[in-house]
Amino acid sequence: MTDNKDKKDSTPQRPTMPKAKVKFEVYGEEMIEKEVKSSGNSGRIYLPPNWVGYTVKIIKVE
Repeated sequence: MTDNKDKKDSTPQRPTMPKAKVKFEVYGEEMIEKEVKSSGNSGRIYLPPNWVGYTVKIIKVE
């Protein structure tokens, strides 16, 4: 019986590249700047209730 811990992961690893800033051009109707808050094992942003049902785009700026 083989122990799975001894097997090497066969998934190819991407080389680590330094993160560069990129420019996004987005057209929309409103913008809100908020800080992501911790929520269990993920993050959360609360948006106004009148935004429910609309499509939003989230861009990390820092």
